[in-house]
Amino acid sequence: MYKDNSAHNVGINKIGLGGGCHWCTEGVFESLIGVNAVNQGWITSNGNDSEFSEAIEVYFDSTIISLQSVIEIHLHTHASTANHSMRKKYRSAIYTYNDKQYKEACETLARLQSDFDKSIITQVLPFNSFKTNKDEFLNYLYKSPNKPFCQTYIHPKLKLLLTRFKRHVNDQKLAELEIILTDKQ
Repeated sequence: MYKDNSAHNVGINKIGLGGGCHWCTEGVFESLIGVNAVNQGWITSNGNDSEFSEAIEVYFDSTIISLQSVIEIHLHTHASTANHSMRKKYRSAIYTYNDKQYKEACETLARLQSDFDKSIITQVLPFNSFKTNKDEFLNYLYKSPNKPFCQTYIHPKLKLLLTRFKRHVNDQKLAELEIILTDKQ
């Protein structure tokens, strides 16, 4: 089912996340402690989910932030219960790289369902391939924090991140986020 995509450093893991716009998801996960890198672009799975959908790859240190916390933050910072018409482009998914991750992601989704009034539609899917976005669109939030898209779509997610998950926010990014969210430009 899986290719050998395991990380070679102890504690370093990789997970794929899709939900809303990859700019939004990237901005959220770039702000977390324990996240070493975020690749923004498109991910495919297999079968009915083999078309590219906006997503990110997150490289994280599981000794600092757990996969369960990564998934919890992901579910709360995108419309994980909304089955809207754009789900082909914005597939709500957790892309796993091995059987252990798949099982842990499924168990975490089941446990977190009680956080939501509606059913979580997020799928747990095996990772197939990744295609990175153009350089000009990478690190979108931190390059262009006051663009209308950021103010409309990313800032509310960041406010939720700071309210509910502040303990997971990188101290350096915390200062930047507070400036971004209070800047009235």
